[in-house]
Amino acid sequence: MKYSSRKDTKKHIWTVRKMMFKIIWELLKRAIRHDKTKLQKSEKAGFDIYTPKLAHCTYGSDEYKQFLQELKPYLNHHYYKNRHHPEHFENGIQDMNLADIIEMLCDWYAATKRHNDGNILTSILLNKDRFKYTAETAEIFRNTIYYFWGKDLPKKPD
Repeated sequence: MKYSSRKDTKKHIWTVRKMMFKIIWELLKRAIRHDKTKLQKSEKAGFDIYTPKLAHCTYGSDEYKQFLQELKPYLNHHYYKNRHHPEHFENGIQDMNLADIIEMLCDWYAATKRHNDGNILTSILLNKDRFKYTAETAEIFRNTIYYFWGKDLPKKPD
């Protein structure tokens, strides 16, 4: 009897689908609960004060860093409760999984929309030093941003 790969290929396809659906389900749950702690009493008061201030300053500037310092008690609680922030982990991004990274990157992109001069590509570059990730990781982040939201950005340099 001649071997047909059809059965093994279909089994492989279903295995991959099940694995991807598990990741998709995790991302859906995260999308639903993203940043809900910012609406709780333990964080809301701080974000009420500093969200408008942060919107009017440049990301990574001395003023931005000062506002983060003043917001620190609220941020510490937020980072503790939300694993999509590198600050949640002892070793930052190196301790994160891909679901954490995806949520983090979406969060970074959305955050740039709240800044008057926000730019996700600049944020990725500045965060490379801040969170100590490699140039390769930065390129993966840029590739992801261009793949999903590239129409909103300048053409990617070759």
